[in-house]
Amino acid sequence: MSTDVDPSKPFYVRFEVPKEVAEAAYEALKTANETGKIRKGTNEATKSIERGRAKLVLVAENVEPPEIVAHIPLLCDERNAPYVYVPEKQRVGQAVGLAVGSAAAAIEEPGEAEELLNEILAKLKEIVK
Repeated sequence: MSTDVDPSKPFYVRFEVPKEVAEAAYEALKTANETGKIRKGTNEATKSIERGRAKLVLVAENVEPPEIVAHIPLLCDERNAPYVYVPEKQRVGQAVGLAVGSAAAAIEEPGEAEELLNEILAKLKEIVK
């Protein structure tokens, strides 16, 4: 699979995430929020990555201005934290129980989402070579 990125995507998006992987990420985040431990919002996700606790970071693509989350993929690469782009910040917010959107979120303890998280991580390895 090629890592060519759709030019309509924000500048910080470095690879295409298949729809089913993005859907699984929303689901894993929701389950981890209910049964494990998550960090919601750009600041909390950033701290989670810096502290080496993030098992998976979700970064929304529809963030305005994009600079809010532009540092996250770079930080994830630096700290070897897996991350995935998802289309909608509103759905990230819903998955973590917010009435508003969330530009980013990190799963620290997957809880009952462990199996799903492992599947997502395996798919990510295929996408990002």
